[in-house]
Amino acid sequence: MKHAGAAFSATAFADAIAHQEVVRPVRLRSLDALRGIAIAAMILVNNQGGERVYAPLRHSAWNGCTPADLIFPFFLFVTGVAITFSMRTRPGKRAATAYTDILRRSALLFALGLFLNGFPLFDWTEMRFPGVLQRVALCYLAAAVAGLTLSTRALIATWSAVLLGYAFVSAATPDVLEPDVSLLAWVDDALLRGHLLHSTWDPEGVLSTLPAIATTLTGVLAGRWLRVTTRETQRLAGLGGAGVAGVCLGLLLDPWCPINKSLWSSSYVLFTGGAALLTLALCHWLIEIKERRSWALPFVMYGTNPIVVYVLSSLIAKDLLLFHVGLPDGGSTDLQQYLFSSLFAPWASAAGASLLFAVASVLVWLGVAAFLYRRGVLIKI
Repeated sequence: MKHAGAAFSATAFADAIAHQEVVRPVRLRSLDALRGIAIAAMILVNNQGGERVYAPLRHSAWNGCTPADLIFPFFLFVTGVAITFSMRTRPGKRAATAYTDILRRSALLFALGLFLNGFPLFDWTEMRFPGVLQRVALCYLAAAVAGLTLSTRALIATWSAVLLGYAFVSAATPDVLEPDVSLLAWVDDALLRGHLLHSTWDPEGVLSTLPAIATTLTGVLAGRWLRVTTRETQRLAGLGGAGVAGVCLGLLLDPWCPINKSLWSSSYVLFTGGAALLTLALCHWLIEIKERRSWALPFVMYGTNPIVVYVLSSLIAKDLLLFHVGLPDGGSTDLQQYLFSSLFAPWASAAGASLLFAVASVLVWLGVAAFLYRRGVLIKI
């Protein structure tokens, strides 16, 4: 146990990366699978047919963490791992070109997020500015630049400083833990008034983006560990040991710094980062080591073109609410409600029918992802 602990300690990790050569330039199917799991879960949670939803598929009202609250940090974590692999597979690229690519991709992701928020009216006076893709863009920008310029020790120091600083602010200002009157709400309201999800704050707001960057840096560090370690036992020990440590530390901090997705609290970063590390270790063991890959193929298909599938599914979900269908009584309802009431509600309870609608959405978009995958289409964003 002592040996395993040393394998994933910060000092051993930094020393290992400083003195070993890159040995894994290949694309990891386990990484694509975990990315695909996150995207499929996003579609499942975001496309419930009715108002009744099973508890695991709901986000926490405030403090706490449901399975639905793991999805977004998992995606940011995978983004961080992918940053390490994508950078190290292009050693001949000039730094200026690499920075240009990072800026281009970040700007495109941010623009896509604004497009989704504004569609179809694009009323800039009231449109929400923060969002999922906007946060992905900012986290990718910061983590990619850090990954390109900082040593592993500096990355660990930066990651630690963000979490400790954010936790200190939370402890020093108790009101930061309450919605509407929190420090986060004050910053969001001051900078983005009238363009937030809620009246004075946003779950993807300004200040909480800092710890979300730390989540992405967790992935960058995990990616570096995978790149430099040669033995599978050491690789899994590092991921698993760090994952257990993250989950335990997050739970230990919870009484003083509650696990909270909307605040993206430091304990939430540790807890979800630990869970992501453990899940990646499991996927890596099953797919890369045991070569049990058939179960993961649907998720690999999702994970090959994740942003395209996410954007298209979000647009269609909005379209289903825009188009209306006439009813026999002379009234009308939106297309989503019509499909839900006609095809799913008669066969199950309210919550069960809502789940069936969501599962059907996942399968429909799996068909789109499979079509692209089978034809070798890889749309890079």
